[in-house]
Amino acid sequence: MGTMKRNGEDHPMTSTEGLNYPQAGATRLGPLPDGYHHLHHRTRIGRGRPAFETAGAAVTSWRMHRASGARVDASTTRAEPGSAVEVSLGIGPVRFRAPCRVIWTAYERDRTGFAYGTLSGHPERGEECFVVEFGDDGSVWFTVMAFSRPDRWYTRLAGPLVPLLQRLYARRLGATLRRLAAEADTGGTGGPRWSGSRHPTTG
Repeated sequence: MGTMKRNGEDHPMTSTEGLNYPQAGATRLGPLPDGYHHLHHRTRIGRGRPAFETAGAAVTSWRMHRASGARVDASTTRAEPGSAVEVSLGIGPVRFRAPCRVIWTAYERDRTGFAYGTLSGHPERGEECFVVEFGDDGSVWFTVMAFSRPDRWYTRLAGPLVPLLQRLYARRLGATLRRLAAEADTGGTGGPRWSGSRHPTTG
């Protein structure tokens, strides 16, 4: 098991056993490896510490995925290195199951998220990370970064449709987080949580 450091904190990486690709941790260490389709989607989802904390918790507790329509079966209640995760998308009996393992996590003051890598049986090979960041100006950003390539006949047959669907899903995740962050900012009442001209956390 390897270890990475950021801002003085340790972030252990899980074993690569069972992964169906060799570049574990590339979404954290970079650069993304050649020979894969690369995805990078970044969107602003809100402003203020409450929005950041809500979004970070939604990402790492699987709430973001579930609220976006995916089924998630996970071995832990929040993302931890080594967590087993199966994400499935579809309708009724027609569902695509995607077994993964969490590779790394970030639980920092201004950065929260994780990456999971594909296991044998996944329709793709590769790794994807989901990270929420709190900017110096108080803005909150969500990034999805991934590298992947087909590992099943049907994903190979789909060709360029798969990267398109991945981009659309990344946008859907961002929209979900934006909604959750807005609910945090209004306290779920549809109106502003804070009165006056200054936010008690960000000023």
